[in-house]
Amino acid sequence: MKYKVMDLKEGIKLHTIKTDKFKTNLVAVFLTTKLNRENVTRNALISMMLRRGTRNMPSQEEISKKMEEMYGASFDCGLDKTGDNQVLKFYIESINDNFLPKQGENNLAKSIENIIEIVFNPYIENESFKKEYIDQEKKNLKHKIEGKIDNKARYAMDRCIEEMYKDEPFGLFKFGYIEDLENINENNLYDYYKELINSCKIDIFVSGNINDETIDIINKNELMKGILPRNPNYVVTSLVKKNKKEEEIVTESMDVTQGKLLLGLDVNIDKEKLKYDALIYNSILGGSANSKMFQNVREKAHLAYVASSNYLRHKNNIFINCGIEISNYEKALELIRKQIDDMKNGNFTDKDIEDAKIGIIATVKTISDEQDTEVSYYFGQELSKNKTSVEEYISKIESVSKEDIIGVADKISINTIYFLKD
Repeated sequence: MKYKVMDLKEGIKLHTIKTDKFKTNLVAVFLTTKLNRENVTRNALISMMLRRGTRNMPSQEEISKKMEEMYGASFDCGLDKTGDNQVLKFYIESINDNFLPKQGENNLAKSIENIIEIVFNPYIENESFKKEYIDQEKKNLKHKIEGKIDNKARYAMDRCIEEMYKDEPFGLFKFGYIEDLENINENNLYDYYKELINSCKIDIFVSGNINDETIDIINKNELMKGILPRNPNYVVTSLVKKNKKEEEIVTESMDVTQGKLLLGLDVNIDKEKLKYDALIYNSILGGSANSKMFQNVREKAHLAYVASSNYLRHKNNIFINCGIEISNYEKALELIRKQIDDMKNGNFTDKDIEDAKIGIIATVKTISDEQDTEVSYYFGQELSKNKTSVEEYISKIESVSKEDIIGVADKISINTIYFLKD
């Protein structure tokens, strides 16, 4: 595998991952822009509108037909919240040219041209998006936003983040808000789309059996020629020290049979090296089946159906997540606090550390097993401007000591306790 990055224009990068490990090629385009209340709903709607059609493929059916002509290629798109950024993601996966029945066919070139067409040449009528399409997608987005309460665990996590980041970009719901849909129409959304395309950070990823021709295909593409250089409007994801605050308890009632207890923890570190210590800390606390949360809160005390934790390094937070009997709230919270205190007091073993390292390293080693995972890994590094190879990553994990973990434990405090009950 050989990974390279080059600037196509200011604010626009091409990332190539040359590998013969897969029978497919993956082409992706990521549009990254700052999260803000004004545009969060519009960005979500644009990600849905672009899949509806292009000038040369004016409907979803036409896009699907084009994918079928490429021996069953697949097109997908999505929306992420990464740090204080909103990322619109578009993918085409197609069979590697070496495995096509006819020699000389170029699936990779078609994939690149089609994804550029989808992202940068949308279907328009009278210099605006098609009204029929936007009305349908506004309804679809409304249902998506309304449906966030359907998955109670996901809803509880979103609400905990919303409470922790009141009036801050990261507290926004990535799909936006129903009240904003009313003022969006085919004209002003298309005007905003053009503004977004001319200001966002653009990253194009090509993974697979590639050569120098790949770069030529992109450079010679007429749509790419028309895209202007820019000083991209995005936030570099970096470790930012937190100001310790009084912990806040938020309780919400809903028709639930199982309580959802979340603790949002602040990790008060600002050095890149310390994130590896935090990863080990999180694994021992609640990031694996051997963790304190799983073994002590779930298995031994039987106080939780689910007991885990997750380190969100883009924002320097750890989230503890428990599904509990509503009547067990006080007992569960007390026992969770004990696990956090035990970590500060060094009440964990060398075996705990070794198990955590083995688990993390095993996961890191699988990064190159899936093309989209590998692309996500390098994109995360692009947003943080920290380039770390898989080998370096593993070496840094291996070098973490017990003292390092206790050092991180001392820098952790509870920001918000969120409890969803009946």
